[in-house]
Amino acid sequence: MDPQTVTHPAASLSVAHLVLNASPVVQIILVLLVIASIASWTIIFEKWAVFAGAFKALTRFEKRFWSGGEMSQIYQHVSGNSNLETGAGSIFCAGYEEFQRQRGKIRPSDALDAARRAMRVAQMREVGRLENRLAFLASVSSVSPFVGLLGTVWGIMTAFMHIGVAGQATLATVAPPVAEALIATAAGLFAAIPATAAYNRYIHKLDKLDAQYEVFMDEFTNILHRQVPETKP
Repeated sequence: MDPQTVTHPAASLSVAHLVLNASPVVQIILVLLVIASIASWTIIFEKWAVFAGAFKALTRFEKRFWSGGEMSQIYQHVSGNSNLETGAGSIFCAGYEEFQRQRGKIRPSDALDAARRAMRVAQMREVGRLENRLAFLASVSSVSPFVGLLGTVWGIMTAFMHIGVAGQATLATVAPPVAEALIATAAGLFAAIPATAAYNRYIHKLDKLDAQYEVFMDEFTNILHRQVPETKP
């Protein structure tokens, strides 16, 4: 027998061979999981840059805000400055603009409440910007293992069908479909694990930023409150 015609068992069980010779259902599942994994890693690197920029912007703004000076001067410096008018900077601008707009038109306490509401809206807008696309990571984290499990179940079903056709359960009959099933499981975990770790990490960062925004809002509200003249009963 020509040795070139003999198929080596290890070659038939290689990952590439199993993927190329897998059933169409398992191949579709693997393609979906690869796409989900690529999209997840794209979002992971994108969000890493976004959150790093958000923390740097917060540090720059707080350094400028607490360096002293009149509120009007700080506003002129921050407003329109792309390096400062983001995150806490946008919250400050929204509150200051609303306070100045309403001051003199309504009661001082109402102007303070209006500024607080404007800051809250700006805070929600900033948090929404940071939270954008994190839901996709959560979906990949929760759904990918089940999609991989579907490929596993299908591979095991294929293994039993091969056993039924062959009439006997030999290693050569069972090994390829079982290995195919395990590849689907591994692909599901490969997509889910990084997405889970990144989602938990970014949610922690988001909560930390949101808490710092909340603290700044309280501090700035107190500053504005000191500018409101006390009303006598």
